[in-house]
Amino acid sequence: MGYQDVAFWSQMIAMTIFAIVMGGVLVYALRPGNKARFDAASRVPLADDSDKMGEPHGRS
Repeated sequence: MGYQDVAFWSQMIAMTIFAIVMGGVLVYALRPGNKARFDAASRVPLADDSDKMGEPHGRS
């Protein structure tokens, strides 16, 4: 088993692991049960922080 064989198999294993992880991320993101969670998270930057006026940033 030479360098070319080791390089080939390590690349194939890494690509397989990457494909499995990406598939898992897609399944998680596209599950219908997560829609409400992602919709709520998308509105966080638009939340009104007027009730915390006067407090230093990062402290509650």
